[in-house]
Amino acid sequence: MTSSDPTAVPDPWRPLHQLVAEMEAEIEQVYLARGIEGVRPRFAYPLIRLAHTGPLTIRELAASLDRSHSAISQTVAALRREGLVSSEPGPDARTRRIELTERGRSLIPFLEAEWRATHATVAELDAEIPYALSTVVEELRRALERRSMRQRITDHLVEPPR
Repeated sequence: MTSSDPTAVPDPWRPLHQLVAEMEAEIEQVYLARGIEGVRPRFAYPLIRLAHTGPLTIRELAASLDRSHSAISQTVAALRREGLVSSEPGPDARTRRIELTERGRSLIPFLEAEWRATHATVAELDAEIPYALSTVVEELRRALERRSMRQRITDHLVEPPR
């Protein structure tokens, strides 16, 4: 007997999401081993960027990182909770400029070193496996340029009768 619940079938995305979560947990362990608490791997990119640009609005920071305003807004809220950034009024009443706190600034040398070490690790992994992840991503992108994800889903979609 087959279930009509489509979520009863193993999720093909789960292994990828799980692997990324496991790798991020390993990076976080590197931080914790050095006594750096409350810092998540996703914080490194915006913190390093702010260190090099100075204060930015959330919109400016999101654009500079090629991330959504919503995602960066959530990250900045988490950074603020951990005492890594503060905000000051921006050029108008609707914006606030985000800047590093002393704690945030003190972490930049380590975060930059970890960033470089992580990139070296990814290159090492790419060389170690038969198919480099960067190559797979580029080939997937080309396949989706030939026929979009939306079109592929639409081609498989069997809608229920109305």
